[in-house]
Amino acid sequence: MDTLMIIACGGAAVFAAPYVLSAVGFTTSGIAAGSYAASMMSAADVANGGGVAAGSLVSILQAFGAACCDLSGW
Repeated sequence: MDTLMIIACGGAAVFAAPYVLSAVGFTTSGIAAGSYAASMMSAADVANGGGVAAGSLVSILQAFGAACCDLSGW
């Protein structure tokens, strides 16, 4: 891949991230009930014996969702 294509793909990923996170259930108000994010959180909870570990994929995605995914106006 040439440099321009890499930059374009990176820009598209940054632009799409809030929409994707919101679509799977990582929202500014928390993880949406019944969503894919909720099933990820449940699996992480069971795997860790009753809690989602700090620094885990679920906690990182929730942090990003809480910080950047207020799409209520769209």
